[in-house]
Amino acid sequence: MNTYYSLSEKIKNAKALDFGTILSEVIELFKKVWLKGFLTVLLIFLCAFVIGFLFSVIGLSTNIYNFNDGINLETFTSFYSMNVLYSLPQTILGSVVSIGFLASFYRICKNYVMKDEDNNDYFYFFSNGYFSKIFMLGIIYGLIATIAQLLLVIPYIYVFVPISYFSVIFAFNPDLSETEIVKASFALGNKKWLISFGLIFVSAILGMLGVIACFIGVLFTISIVYLPVFYVYKEVIGFEDVSEIEQIGVKDDSDY
Repeated sequence: MNTYYSLSEKIKNAKALDFGTILSEVIELFKKVWLKGFLTVLLIFLCAFVIGFLFSVIGLSTNIYNFNDGINLETFTSFYSMNVLYSLPQTILGSVVSIGFLASFYRICKNYVMKDEDNNDYFYFFSNGYFSKIFMLGIIYGLIATIAQLLLVIPYIYVFVPISYFSVIFAFNPDLSETEIVKASFALGNKKWLISFGLIFVSAILGMLGVIACFIGVLFTISIVYLPVFYVYKEVIGFEDVSEIEQIGVKDDSDY
């Protein structure tokens, strides 16, 4: 199990990563775990649907902007800001669900990569005493995402990469505190921001190819977008089964 100091040192001394190599590994792993990814996405989608439905029933669902009279920048900005704030509780609950299921999915992915015993426990972190930590991470995730959205597009694009590491850092270091998980996620996200963003962007395009299969096919393909951060984590930090000498790598001043 990594300590926060160990994580920080590995991130600080991270070696340069090759975009093409990681993308190839992402695609190869996706071929093996696409069904697991589909089930994960389906669970997240179903939970999000239930959450949205419940908020709609109690009258707290977000509104849709009326474009019939065109777009007034001042009116649209006000509408957008109020909707973002109004949807904060829903965003937090959705984040809790996503972090928990994705962390379990990353454990499954690790089993495939390390050729460990297959374990398909999608509710692992919900049923092993980690729910309070998932809930706190969901609150932090929701608050960061909401603040970034209020600052409009560019800040949200920036923070999207670091907060994408919440689940994978938590999955393999569940004993770290919430603060340490957040700090490690931002450290890794900032250190490898460009390559992470590029891999997520390309993976998202590949994942959207499922639209070709009558749109519902996206549920089978979109899970590939979750794999880049898994492989960046693997290359920079590694798993406890792998020797630290192999994972720390050689310090390189040119970061991607």
